[in-house]
Amino acid sequence: MSRPTRWTLADGREELFFALPGHQPAPVTDQRPLLERGRRSTQLRFDRQTGQWVIIAALRQDRTYMPPPDQCPLCPDPSGQTSEVPAPDYDVVVFENRFPSLSGVGQHTGLPSTEGDFVAAAGHGRCEVICFSRDHTGSFAGLSHPHARLVVEAWRHRTDDLLSRPGIAQVFCFENRGEEIGVTLTHPHGQIYGYPYLTPRTERMLTRAEEHHDRTGENLFADILADEIRDGTRVIAANELFTAFVPFAARWPVEVHIYPNRFAHNLIELDDAELDAFAAIYLEVLGRFDRMYRTPLPYISALHQYADTEAQRLGYFHVELMSVRRSAGKLKYLAGSESAMDAFISDVTPESVAHRLRELAQ
Repeated sequence: MSRPTRWTLADGREELFFALPGHQPAPVTDQRPLLERGRRSTQLRFDRQTGQWVIIAALRQDRTYMPPPDQCPLCPDPSGQTSEVPAPDYDVVVFENRFPSLSGVGQHTGLPSTEGDFVAAAGHGRCEVICFSRDHTGSFAGLSHPHARLVVEAWRHRTDDLLSRPGIAQVFCFENRGEEIGVTLTHPHGQIYGYPYLTPRTERMLTRAEEHHDRTGENLFADILADEIRDGTRVIAANELFTAFVPFAARWPVEVHIYPNRFAHNLIELDDAELDAFAAIYLEVLGRFDRMYRTPLPYISALHQYADTEAQRLGYFHVELMSVRRSAGKLKYLAGSESAMDAFISDVTPESVAHRLRELAQ
């Protein structure tokens, strides 16, 4: 893939245009009177009860909320006066979030000791927005394979870049789709976070992987994949290089995991054939999601990636897709047990969901 075209927004934020073959990005000057980003920062605070960092990002209260289509900040704007994308057109674009959870302001000096009463630190990190298409009413599932592959290449590029930066411990690419999930912009887009620490879920999974490796000498994620393939009950789609299945202990009403059949820590380590296969099975799964009900399924897509380091050496790249919709007219709410105790209760069996998703194959 050719290198992205780099641009700078009015407040100094970086923007990257990724183009399909034969397309040449033509950004224009961003003329908006924006506040300099260095004047807005976020903070980390340590929760002594759980041993976890909490991000305090009060600036996000001012973020754009459900604007009308003609004021969408993710649609291209050839005038350079209204949009985050000052250009007449684009295929895929990535830019620093104007309202970031992690500000990336200032030089990273490392996280402080967690001993003490009120431990806090600057919210160092990076938050980016990735727009999948210029089509305001489109969706990832509606992209052509070459276009979806371009998004995958953009994810891969940003993962490689961010993991190389000082103070970034984990790169997380994700998409929130649907008002039921809580999106504030309906234009098809996702986000990319560069965290200065390993997130709690990642830490828990790596701890389990270490325990499994110490006990068996094998990789936990590889064994889960092999067991699901051997059982077959919950496998919903597969190609030569990737497998998609509903996990045995699914937490969400609709939940699908996608694994490469070969071990890799992240997108950077996948070859061209695997990237093609990933884009294909990802589109296939999202297509089935949209065929489940009369309205598109709201979902979260989470790319679990790991750095090639000693601490993360057992991490196996995979995608977890999940939806809160438990039937055509009902949602699953994370109420007392889930929100307060982190004890999930599922209203459907994983096997019945897998059966339904297999039926929806084209």
